Amino acid sequence: MHLLTRLSLVGLFGLLLSCQLTAADGTPAFTSVPELEQGFRLLYEQKFSDARIVFQKWVDQNPTEPFGQVAIAASYLFEEFYLQNVLTSDYFLDDKRFLGGITGTPNAQRMKGFDEAVERARKLAAQRLKAQPRDAEGLYAITLCAGMQSDADSMLMKRHYDALKHIKEANANAELLLKDHPEAFDAYVAPGIAYYVIGSLPSSARFLLWFGGIHGDKTLGMSLVQKTAANGRYLKPFAKILLALSARREKQNDVAVKNLKELTEEFPGNAVYETEYAKATGRPIPAILAPAH
Repeated sequence: MHLLTRLSLVGLFGLLLSCQLTAADGTPAFTSVPELEQGFRLLYEQKFSDARIVFQKWVDQNPTEPFGQVAIAASYLFEEFYLQNVLTSDYFLDDKRFLGGITGTPNAQRMKGFDEAVERARKLAAQRLKAQPRDAEGLYAITLCAGMQSDADSMLMKRHYDALKHIKEANANAELLLKDHPEAFDAYVAPGIAYYVIGSLPSSARFLLWFGGIHGDKTLGMSLVQKTAANGRYLKPFAKILLALSARREKQNDVAVKNLKELTEEFPGNAVYETEYAKATGRPIPAILAPAH
């Protein structure tokens, strides 16, 4: 159980995979869509309801595109992660939480919204993949959905075997996507966190996974996440917080401070980024910014 929970971070978005392709691809997931960029920025500003309004408006105007529903699902998952303090050093540096997931249970209504948006996204993606099996937009949406579901199943719902199934699905689709589009910088965060987390497991667990074709390498993993942190679009801030928290675990405090400083400058007032930056630099945490537990 604990092994699968820890492996949930392998799918951590895949916790929100987004790809940067050329404008010639002509699909909303892979080009700069101002409304979508605005919505994701609102997520990083912790304005989750406002982000959903933006995403829903775009969905209403583009009802056949799966990415809109993926974005709505992400808004629910981001909100629950924020309320559960998942993307914090309190979670990453506490082995009990890192191995066992959250304490308590997630908000049922929020998870219902997440599940419904994922189901709608999967249906739209399946239609695209039926017409064209290597359709980038369809692969992108399925990768995102599977990655988010793996995180929700293990870290929030504690359905660990379902999480493993979704991790495998997310990784398989991400591999196809990156094979066709190696310039999709946001996509590197998915295999990157996979390599890092699996590489962090005890040697006995890594040995068992090796027979299943799953490998780990912490150094390689962090270098792949760095690709997204440096060149990504929608997931650039997400990659930076993952890189910073992983660096804290590895006692690479200079890497953590650099990324957290950049996040606080881009998103001033974000309670998570401000708090983590204060912790990494040894400064007092202002009471108004300290996340609730």
